[in-house]
Amino acid sequence: MNIAHMMKQAQQMQKKLQETQNELANTEFTAVAGNGAVTAICDGQGKFKAIKLSKSALNPENPESVDDDSVEMLEDLIATAMKQATQQATAEMESKMSALTGGIKIPGLF
Repeated sequence: MNIAHMMKQAQQMQKKLQETQNELANTEFTAVAGNGAVTAICDGQGKFKAIKLSKSALNPENPESVDDDSVEMLEDLIATAMKQATQQATAEMESKMSALTGGIKIPGLF
């Protein structure tokens, strides 16, 4: 195999990797727990997108007593905390991986 052919293959693989990463970023995965009490949504890269809570998740004995604003506020608080934790974890991972690779960005690694 010559160098030009190997470079072409590497470029094709890099393009395919980028396409796959984009596809995963635009794909949503949903998980439901507690018979529908809690729904979590992440993208294909594992990034948290949203959480939905039912009124019965907050007050199983009397779900009607929970107002919509309380549910929405709690969903927003949880979503904010999850996104902040994810950002912190990602930043730490990128920092440690950058130290290991000498600052070289390796596609698909981080």
